[in-house]
Amino acid sequence: MLSQRQLFLLNTAQTSDTPKALEIESAEGVYLTDTAGKKYIDLVSGFAVSNVGHRHPEVVQAIKDQADKFLHVTVYGEYIQAPQVLFAQKLCSVLPATLNSVYFVNSGAEATEGAMKLAKRFTGRTQIISCLLSYHGSTQGALSLMGNEHYKQAYRPLLPGVSFIHFNESADLEQITRETAAVFVETIQGEAGVIVPDYTYMQALRRRCDATGTLLVMDEIQTGFGRTGKLFGFEHFDIIPDILLLAKGMGGGMPIGAFIAGKGIMDSLKENPILGHITTFGGHPVSCAAGLAALNVLLKENLTATVTAKEQSFRNSLKHPKIKAIRGKGLLLSLQLSSFEEVEQVSKTCMENGLIIDWFLHNETSLRIAPPLIITESEIIEACGIILKALD
Repeated sequence: MLSQRQLFLLNTAQTSDTPKALEIESAEGVYLTDTAGKKYIDLVSGFAVSNVGHRHPEVVQAIKDQADKFLHVTVYGEYIQAPQVLFAQKLCSVLPATLNSVYFVNSGAEATEGAMKLAKRFTGRTQIISCLLSYHGSTQGALSLMGNEHYKQAYRPLLPGVSFIHFNESADLEQITRETAAVFVETIQGEAGVIVPDYTYMQALRRRCDATGTLLVMDEIQTGFGRTGKLFGFEHFDIIPDILLLAKGMGGGMPIGAFIAGKGIMDSLKENPILGHITTFGGHPVSCAAGLAALNVLLKENLTATVTAKEQSFRNSLKHPKIKAIRGKGLLLSLQLSSFEEVEQVSKTCMENGLIIDWFLHNETSLRIAPPLIITESEIIEACGIILKALD
């Protein structure tokens, strides 16, 4: 009989020639456990997904309760489904008043796609601007916004009318004009290696969009739901986007995403044509129930308020001559090393010693630190000890 590993390699589509191939049996809190019973501290959180920890009991209970009522019943936007209604209401209650209409989708990439259509439809313009080294998803439209030609060249032609500016460079903002439908920008660039923009840049970006009638679309797919020490990353810069993209940590471990705008903007998808954006599984009732539970946990346990102190614990503990810099905000950090070979070896050694750590799509010389927000001080110290030994 073939093993699970053999079946994985035989029947499951691969995304690289060197998958980690860690065979997971269970996950709880900040730990993953493999089929041999070995435990790993998860410093990646399924790539910023498990903000409230793996299998938080309140999230699991919400999933079970909803599964006892109904699963999928129709395409999004047709029936009144309590999980969608209640989750949308809760999201709007913690967002600025101008962000009051939630369109649920299945993922961050789909949120990007929906927002691109919405921006074009509302403004009547066709040009979209994104940032170099950005990442907004891997579907054709989202890929068109990716600011790294290496990952795009094999799939051209992509969408026309997309231009790029340098992230955190104010001079480039002049490229935003009255022909621009929207600017897509990550609050903090994630896959570039966690690049935090200047406050003055973000303020200038908001002003330029206002001056040209351009919609500012902020991608909080990685930074949302407490990861940066604020509930949403844009709060650090005292600005409000016109359209907000959410996913990853939104579902407490379940697949879900959303693009959120003011109702006056969002309503433009309702006509000319009718059903201007549709999704079969977007806002799945089980995912919405899980997402509402996760957000309630985040607020009730005040996890966001603990993030800055935990960031400082990582910074204080990770002092090593091979670490050239620590970038980031909150519990989205990157450790800058010298080479990909060094990053790869440290990552491999960490896994051998019970720690999951990874690198970035557009920055292979940095290590990613993005643990569940529930990580404790003692777990941080233990994790940092494993990293330091791997660096040695």
